[in-house]
Amino acid sequence: MAVAAETTKWSRRRRLTWARAGRASVPYWLILPVVAALTAILGYPIYSLVRLSLEHYTLFELIQHHGQYIGLKNFSSVLHDQVFWHTLLRTVIFTVVNVGATIVGGTLIALLLVRVSGWVRILVTSGLVLVWAMPQVVAVQVWYWMTNFQNGVVNYVLTELHIGNYFEHDWYQTTFSQLGLVTALIVWGALPFVAITLYAALSQVPGELVEAAEIDGARPWRVFLDVTLPILRPVLLILTSLSILWDFGVFTQPYLLIGQAHINPSNYLMGIYLFEEGYLKTDYGRGAAISLLMLVMVAAMSVVYVRKMVKIGDVD
Repeated sequence: MAVAAETTKWSRRRRLTWARAGRASVPYWLILPVVAALTAILGYPIYSLVRLSLEHYTLFELIQHHGQYIGLKNFSSVLHDQVFWHTLLRTVIFTVVNVGATIVGGTLIALLLVRVSGWVRILVTSGLVLVWAMPQVVAVQVWYWMTNFQNGVVNYVLTELHIGNYFEHDWYQTTFSQLGLVTALIVWGALPFVAITLYAALSQVPGELVEAAEIDGARPWRVFLDVTLPILRPVLLILTSLSILWDFGVFTQPYLLIGQAHINPSNYLMGIYLFEEGYLKTDYGRGAAISLLMLVMVAAMSVVYVRKMVKIGDVD
């Protein structure tokens, strides 16, 4: 009897262990289809990119459909290139400015949407949606027309307002002004997504907490810091991370707005540097090496984002 009881107890314990293991594995089974799909979609392209980065592959090799294996020489060439490091530093500064302006501007617009009347909110939201829906190429053409030194609207308005003599002022004359215009264009296009997302998140802020803080005499900025911001923090983290990933590898807006005639190493961003080195110079192996380095940087940013999200989830 004692042996039978011990066997039954051991069997129950084993079933309980298997049940716990099964429940613990449920999240992994749920994300398995996503992981499998991403592996199928990205696996071969990344493999091809790695293989290409290890080869001397120019236009001649492209015609032959066969590259010459050179190991890590492409990576060594890129990492010893001063233009790469200058471009990386410029891109980091450019990304910080863009992301900071986007998040701050989007937060202010979201707070404004909460306080305005319904009709004003509809008008502002409609304008934001129209901006978000505008294709990047069309937006670039509109901005270039506005800043054209010959008949640009910006020069005309500034001159008419007596801010200065901006007749035929060339906004693309210096690197600072070129990247400044690109920053304005990117922030303008990114504000709608951030503002509307944060406005939706603000609806989750309990009104009674805000009222209690106001009754206690807290000023608006203290209410925002102590009540609103902690609730918005996960959404702000997601938006900031996405903005960093988008702005770090931006290509369309700077390349089209600055124009190929004005593109030079002094205004390179990482996307432009990759295009110039990999495609215009037809050094596809070097371009693949630059792409992988950018991929590693973006992956590192993603790891930081995931860790922060996990910490927030553990605290909640």
